[in-house]
Amino acid sequence: MTALSAAPRFLRARTRWWIGGLLFFSTVINYLDRQTLNVLGPTLKTEFHWSNADFALVIFSFRIAYTLMQTVGGRILDRLGTRNGLSLTVLWYSAVAGLTSLASGLWSFCTFRFLLGAGEAANWPAATKAVSEWFPRRQRGLAVALFDSGSSVGAMLAPVLMVFLMTRAGGWRPAFVIVSTLGFFWLFLWRRTYHPPETHPRVTEAERAMIAADHAAEHAEAAHETGQPPPRWSDLLRLRQTWGAIAAKGLTDPVWFMIADWFAIYLASRGYSLEQTVAGYWVPFLGSGLGNLFGGAFSGWLIRRGWSVGRARRLVIAGGSLGVFALIPAAFASSYAFLLGCFAVATFSYASMSTMANSLPADLFQSRTVATVAGMAGTAAGTGTLLATLTTGVVADRFSFTPILIVASFVPFTAALLVLALVRNTEQSGRGVLKVI
Repeated sequence: MTALSAAPRFLRARTRWWIGGLLFFSTVINYLDRQTLNVLGPTLKTEFHWSNADFALVIFSFRIAYTLMQTVGGRILDRLGTRNGLSLTVLWYSAVAGLTSLASGLWSFCTFRFLLGAGEAANWPAATKAVSEWFPRRQRGLAVALFDSGSSVGAMLAPVLMVFLMTRAGGWRPAFVIVSTLGFFWLFLWRRTYHPPETHPRVTEAERAMIAADHAAEHAEAAHETGQPPPRWSDLLRLRQTWGAIAAKGLTDPVWFMIADWFAIYLASRGYSLEQTVAGYWVPFLGSGLGNLFGGAFSGWLIRRGWSVGRARRLVIAGGSLGVFALIPAAFASSYAFLLGCFAVATFSYASMSTMANSLPADLFQSRTVATVAGMAGTAAGTGTLLATLTTGVVADRFSFTPILIVASFVPFTAALLVLALVRNTEQSGRGVLKVI
């Protein structure tokens, strides 16, 4: 008898949530690896004499690879499958994260960050695909919120972990190596634990039947499509729903990455010390984590009360877009506590939207297409983030972060308007690759 099959029945009856937990931890590790550099940004800027524009170039190197590999990685995942695809990406970026300790200047950091971005890009398409395979529609919002909240937890842990490792391990180089080992431990658990629900040795027949019944209901009108290759990108781009999913992620993620990449630098630019930065750095990320859970839980509650999936998702996206306007008072705040509070409100609101944006590919498209669409949306998000990164470095050097925060507050509102217009049932819904929502 294996360890999986020997698990108590009450644990085996919720295997899908164990899978969700593994996806959560993969996202935590993903963000620890990327936030290591962002938290150490002020230290590295001083040691290597970088300007904000130089630091933006390092971030840009990560983002350009991340952007290009979102669509490519999503397509590969749909062909390799969730288990092998996510195994490959975690193995890749964990190795690169450790090798970053060998960096010796601006261009070597750019090279390692480029390689890291290429590996990390597939995490969200893979996790979205896993959710579509394991969770019924009414629970997908919460499942996406669970794994997506790992980004906030990873970002919250990063400053504390970095300060600890720099003081105990002898500097920033060992910190990169130690953090990278977490991915290898996770990979062992993933390979041992993850299997499709149809063949998983730990899942009960009741849970397997529940998942299969939900999938059957989704696929009833598209049964003739089973076993066929995914549709071409050009076919997907003819669908308004694809553009809705692209807008939802493409116009919200750049705001989040602006905060995640630059928050430590921003606090330093406002005159706050390293101790104050570390003490307050976690607050926006706590807001984001709570927003992830709220968006998923609230939309799921609405669906259980009889709302359609599409209507519930659109409501959360519209409401969340309004809260991001809290970045405007943050730009002019003189109180440290008020500044942190404004950022927390903005990131809570963003994360509620982001959870819905990450859910849309699984809500709208059949399983064989989910990772492809999620990857396309990720590429759009990466493209916007690339532009935002370069703009942030230049504007912050020449002026300040104030105009950046003001503009960023309006971008998610634009995304919400586009989602309300595009993410609706059409005559193609329920046929081919599209579901009825």
